[in-house]
This record gives sequence, C-alpha cells and structure tokens, in this order.
Amino acid sequence: MSAASATTIGFVGLGVMGAPMCRNIALKHPGDVIAFDMNASAFAGLEGTKATRAQTLAEIAQRADIVFLSLPGDKQVEQVCLGAEGLASGSRRPAIIIDLSTTTVAGARNVAERLASKGVAFADAPVARTREAAQRGELSIMVGADEALFARIAPLLSYMGSDVTHCGAVGCGQVVKLVNNALLFENTVAIAEMMVVGARGGVRPEVLIEAVSKGSGDSFALRNHARKAMLPRQFPDKAFSPEYVLKDISCVLELAEQVGVSAHATQLAQRYYTATATNGWSGRYFPAVIEVVDRAIELPSGAKD
Repeated sequence: MSAASATTIGFVGLGVMGAPMCRNIALKHPGDVIAFDMNASAFAGLEGTKATRAQTLAEIAQRADIVFLSLPGDKQVEQVCLGAEGLASGSRRPAIIIDLSTTTVAGARNVAERLASKGVAFADAPVARTREAAQRGELSIMVGADEALFARIAPLLSYMGSDVTHCGAVGCGQVVKLVNNALLFENTVAIAEMMVVGARGGVRPEVLIEAVSKGSGDSFALRNHARKAMLPRQFPDKAFSPEYVLKDISCVLELAEQVGVSAHATQLAQRYYTATATNGWSGRYFPAVIEVVDRAIELPSGAKD
C-alpha cells in the first residue's frame, strides 16, 4: 500500500469554495476522505464521491492524518483548530492542518505557533480564482509553509489547484492572497468608474470592454467581472459579496499598517464597497459596485478623513 493510499484526508467547511475543493480531493485521492460541515445540506456537493460524512470535529481528528479547512475567517479557523472541541483538543490529532481560508497574516502565524506546541504542523494555503475554477480543480493556491512541509503537501494541493506556489514561511500564503484580492477589488472599482465614464461619453459598454481588453488596460477583472457581471448588470446572491470584500480589505489594511504602508487606494476601495453593502447590494456579487458609481451614491467618510 502506498503512503498516499494509506493517508486519510479530512475536510472541514463545505461552502461555496469548500464543497468543490473537497469533491476534487474525494475524486482524486486514493485514500479515504471524511468531511464535516455544520450544515447538513452542504454534503449534497459530495454526492457521487467516496467522501463520508463526519458527525463531529472529534471524528475528523480521530480518523484523519491531514485536514483541510475552508472557513470564513480567523475566528472560525482558531475555533476549529484550537477550541475546546477542536481538532487539536483530543489525544489523537491530525499530523497536518492546511488552511485554505483567507485570514489575517497574524492569525495564521498565531495558529501555526500554537498548533506546533501540540505537535501539529500547519500551512496556510489560501486559494484564488472562481467557483468554476474550484469545480475544475484549477485554482491558484498560495502556500505558507517550511520547505519540507510544502514538499509533502504540494501533491495533495494539486488535486484542487493547477497552480500551487510556495510563497515562503507560514503566513506568506496569506500575504500573497491578500495582495491578490486587494488588486482585484481596486481594479474592479477603477473599471466601474471607467465603464460609466465611457458610456456617458458615448461608447457602448460592450464595445469599451472589447476594445480595452485588446490594449494595455486589459485585466482579469475586465475580462471576467466586467464582461460577465458589470456589463449585463447581473449580481446574484450567494456569490462573493461586498461583505466578503470588506473582510478581506480589513485584513489588507491591518497588514499594511503593521508594515508601515499608507494604503490609500485600498482605503478608497473600502469606502466604495461599504457603500455597495449598505445601499441595496448586501449579499450580492461585489461587482455591483458599478451601481454605486452610476447612481452617484455618496461614499462614507474614510477612517482617516
């Protein structure tokens, strides 16, 4: 029996991104896969795979050698890992915990240090790209871990990602993910402003997007968020909402302050998405920020105004 086939993988958190990631693991990993989510309906995303359902976190800790997490943020990651009924609370613990969530850098490093004292290795491995990419197993995964741990977990991450990058020590995966997200959110705001400017200047939005996508103003956000959501003005529920954007932006601004950078562009984006969340697009897909621009909705004052 190979080492891979003898390894049992646990997965905690079967949300919008977690369910397709876990599904890919269950379809590709030769060993057992066991999953946990507090919402019973979340397991529908694993139908047709060999993944089995755990009733508790303790069951994951008892059975799994390596556990992946896909959770909303710092508080949930800390609770699942180190809480009274968390993965490291019992006598039998996973050897490795890999966090696919987006958290603060300080939070990742704190959890890693506390788990290390309990003999559990930890890597932060936040993911980028869309839910569709998660379904295809084509995510970009940014990993913070030491060299030896990265070498061990990279083949498992390749179940979910087509691009797996070792960014440095623990926490560095979160640094890169937060930078990635900030650039996306800020670019989306800039595109929203220029789509409205272009339309009022007499250029049809679809023509503007097509022309700019062939020039130096091209970007992932233009080809995806602008073309697929901002052009048709379709901002569905249960997508990446402005509230999620604001959570990530707060993490970016915390990091910027810690390293002594005044991130003014990110602060402006924060004001735009706050206006989006509080003026009718709460819970809707975040490119709805274009409506804030188009309707000339007043932005809230910045924290340092």
